[in-house]
Amino acid sequence: MIVATAGHIDHGKTLLVKRLTGIDTDRLPEEKRRGISIDIGFAHLRLPDGSAIGFIDVPGHERFVRNMLAGVSGIDFVLLVVAADDGVMPQTREHLAILDLLDVRQGLLVITKVDRVAPERIEAVTAELRALVADTVLRDAPVLPVSAMNGDGIDALRETLVARLSAQRLGASEGRHFRLAIDRCFTVAGSGTVVTGTIFAGRVKVGDTLTLSPSGVAVRVRGLQVQGRTVEQAAAGARCAVNLTGADLQKDAITRGEWLVDPAIHAPTSRIDVHLRALATEPNPLRHWTPVHLHLGTADVTGRLSTRRDLSVAPGTAEVAQLVLDQPVGAIAGDRFIVRDFSAQRTIGGGHVIDPFPPPRRRRMAERQLELAALDGGAPPDVLQALLPHAAAGIDVALFERRFNLTAEAAQRLYKAAGLQVLGRELRRAFEPARLATMREALLAEVRSFHAKSPQATGIELAVLQKNAGLALPDEILQAVLRDAVQARTLELTGGLARLPGFDASANSADEAMWKRVRPLLTKTPNAPPQVREIAATLKLDEKALQAMLQRRIKRGELVRIDPQRVYLRAAIVALARLVEATAQAVPGGQFNAAQYRDQAGIGRSLAIQILEHFDSAGLTLRVGDARKLRRKVSDVYREAAQTDAQPDA
Repeated sequence: MIVATAGHIDHGKTLLVKRLTGIDTDRLPEEKRRGISIDIGFAHLRLPDGSAIGFIDVPGHERFVRNMLAGVSGIDFVLLVVAADDGVMPQTREHLAILDLLDVRQGLLVITKVDRVAPERIEAVTAELRALVADTVLRDAPVLPVSAMNGDGIDALRETLVARLSAQRLGASEGRHFRLAIDRCFTVAGSGTVVTGTIFAGRVKVGDTLTLSPSGVAVRVRGLQVQGRTVEQAAAGARCAVNLTGADLQKDAITRGEWLVDPAIHAPTSRIDVHLRALATEPNPLRHWTPVHLHLGTADVTGRLSTRRDLSVAPGTAEVAQLVLDQPVGAIAGDRFIVRDFSAQRTIGGGHVIDPFPPPRRRRMAERQLELAALDGGAPPDVLQALLPHAAAGIDVALFERRFNLTAEAAQRLYKAAGLQVLGRELRRAFEPARLATMREALLAEVRSFHAKSPQATGIELAVLQKNAGLALPDEILQAVLRDAVQARTLELTGGLARLPGFDASANSADEAMWKRVRPLLTKTPNAPPQVREIAATLKLDEKALQAMLQRRIKRGELVRIDPQRVYLRAAIVALARLVEATAQAVPGGQFNAAQYRDQAGIGRSLAIQILEHFDSAGLTLRVGDARKLRRKVSDVYREAAQTDAQPDA
């Protein structure tokens, strides 16, 4: 459990921690000289069972609120300290406002220096404190009077903290990638670079490869310490010192505000959508493009507040807004933050991150507002359910997992519990089964409609299919949906076209009617059928429509094209091939010329040459000078001939 102090300067926070732990958290020479805390300090209370409570002592001076904010990020428990002689002071109020904005719900209201005042004064300060916290997250926190000088109340405070140890974060180490907010970096002789901070999520062990974020430097964990003890691993809720090594590691380049994270969640961002509450004490609304200091984790970066349609955030109210930052930060949905004015003189508001990776502004505003409302729904399972009604193209699971810092295993359990199906490999989207069924039916309906409107087309192009079906899907996801339909044998995909299984583009009434008129002309003179233009003229048909019908018959294997204007019935071509075979067998050496074949077929010389050239291309014949010879048997070239040869004699 991590416990932080909070409160006004000189109210006894550092002495209180020393009395509890025996450790003086003022480590800087200037702190010793001036007698005040300037930076955050650290201590721990080791318990008999081997566990420990970590303490972060924060400075109480108004000039060092920046350091105080680095100390209270990621804590489990707070001691709001008020001196009995002074009572509530300005930094008491600001620190309490910060704790309220950070949603630190576990804590104690500690009245120090009770040895200096009468009991009546303690009662008065207690009442003052109760009134102060009445409308904050610490409204139910117990009040505990103590004296760090004579020890009054210290044992009771220690016992209370030990009893509250079970209130530390549960489950933050499970199903989450490792994430530590760096608050210090220094060099240890013989060890090298060491960073310290609070582990927000996940686990880390010696030997792990991690990333400094947002800088992106890869590092390896050389050693770990938790509350002064060397360990092999550490988990969320602990303060940890991490000894780092790495080829590109430069100690001077690591600053407070960076994160030490699992590489999977290294995703710096300069725009974050947030739920922002302005303090009621602000004199004016927080308007669009107000310059601010953002404090998130241990980072302090400047930026501007962006509100939709130039709306403002009135004092005491909350709005969804966007923070546009001057430099990138690491952020996860749910992270608490504080904003201070641009001069860093006062706290003006705070809240929590809704979406650390907002889409470009060109997204439709109404659609985005619905998505933000769903994302602001709390825990990942609840957010997932809230997103589904607005995710027509599925939920981008990689983005969802990165937003909420979910490991792949934890996310998969979540999708399974929600009954979702994840499609895609490089790009993955999660869908409800009902949504997938709706999309598949929309695609099938469009294919059916296309076949009805264009019966002579072999299929519909996929881009046209998706557009007409009203599905705005990435190509990989569309292909996955189509693959499911193919596996279910409700669709066929051929050459970038989709069609219904068994669909025959030539099987339509118009084609059949035309074919019934054309076929007799082809069978009347099978060895020398009329040219296409002659057929069109004879039957008064549109030549283009006739050519299209004949081409579909060719694809079906019923016809064979000799040249652009001449088609043969396939049976006629097989018969002409048989004549080639007979002609070759009738001449010495098996070589024959076009004239000899012309005489056998009873056709003109030009047509005989065209037919022989076709047989050359088909691999039946081989041209040798002006003659030809058989290259292969007819039954090897034409399936029909092979089937005939295989039939027994009658």
